[in-house]
Amino acid sequence: MKIQTAERVSHKDKSDNFVYQRSVLAYVEAAKLVSGRVLEIGTGSGYGIEIIADHADEFVTIDKFETDELSKKEIQARSNVKFMQMNVPPLKGIEDNSFDFVISFQVIEHIQNDGLFVSEIHRVLKKGGKFIVTTPNKKMSITRNPWHIREYTVDELDVLLKKSFSKVDKKGVLGNDKIMKYYEENKKSVHKITRFDIFNLQYRLPRQILQIPYDILNRMNRKKLLKENTDLVSDIVMDDYFVKQATDSCFDLFYVAEK
Repeated sequence: MKIQTAERVSHKDKSDNFVYQRSVLAYVEAAKLVSGRVLEIGTGSGYGIEIIADHADEFVTIDKFETDELSKKEIQARSNVKFMQMNVPPLKGIEDNSFDFVISFQVIEHIQNDGLFVSEIHRVLKKGGKFIVTTPNKKMSITRNPWHIREYTVDELDVLLKKSFSKVDKKGVLGNDKIMKYYEENKKSVHKITRFDIFNLQYRLPRQILQIPYDILNRMNRKKLLKENTDLVSDIVMDDYFVKQATDSCFDLFYVAEK
């Protein structure tokens, strides 16, 4: 059974639109690059299946949770798609040098042993294969996210990937004026909540204790922003985001590492 947290965004909830459209962009950009055998780590809500599957000879997608009914139907409708349920790392049962591309979006920040995670991806990639990864840019995080074991700066993710990969193309996801307006509204709204944290407990307490309160407040905040800024939130589309060279002001890091 999946846990329904604000970490797993969906097109069904309009309050997620700011994050959802950014997430879709990652799949659309990856679809321009992938071919052959493609492995995804982190199926999530499954909205990337349709985007990637049409560009792959075989698409294997992994998640720690079972797929929902919508994702199951999407997978069953496509002969080239396979779902595997497993916790990673390691990538159990997956052979060395067996995939042309591995994609993993908004997952690595949840992995305890990120070094093993990256080395396992390197192992299953063919020579010349590429790992496409997105993760939040730590410099743009408004608060601590206790669901994340860590977040990365532009340089930190580069250093991690280069422990296994020979070449890393460092790009990032940025937004236009509409996106930045939402971001500033969100920052103001969050600060109205965190101003009561006078002892800075969000950074001092163990993250597991903070996960459920954070998730409740995060969801409430997103719905509040939707109610107070309905047009702004609803009007955000994928094209309001774009990918270019990574900087401290990008929302997500979008890196392509080559074996």
